[in-house]
Amino acid sequence: MTPDFEAQLRAVSLRVTRPRLAVLGALRDHPHIDTDTVIELVRADLPTVSHQAVYDVLRALTDAGLIRRIQPAGATARYESRVDDNHHHVVCRSCGAIADVECAVGHAPCLTASNDHGFVVDEAEVVYWGFCPDCATSTKPTETASSEGNR
Repeated sequence: MTPDFEAQLRAVSLRVTRPRLAVLGALRDHPHIDTDTVIELVRADLPTVSHQAVYDVLRALTDAGLIRRIQPAGATARYESRVDDNHHHVVCRSCGAIADVECAVGHAPCLTASNDHGFVVDEAEVVYWGFCPDCATSTKPTETASSEGNR
């Protein structure tokens, strides 16, 4: 099923433009991509679009809640179009690959903090770190053991 990007844009009172449609399409087909990759993908369809136009679109779509900006510690900001749930991410320490991780149990269990200090919590971000399957098999056992000893 192809999402109706035009209806999504109109639902949040944004004008339907070719750059906005191209960015939404790029993020649908390539989750967790950085800004440079978004620009490259958008320019495949719209060769004359400027860097600034893509940055502006990313900001507008993020502000409108149509996309999500994620930035794990020490990593480049990435964007995804999956915004309708409270999912988390797993990040490879070696290559930087990112994958979605569903909440462990129940409806948004991470929103119940052990001590909320009086805050009204409406979102939680959990990032799991490790090695993706490709990097885990290419890493020598002694390298993994020595890096674990440094934590």
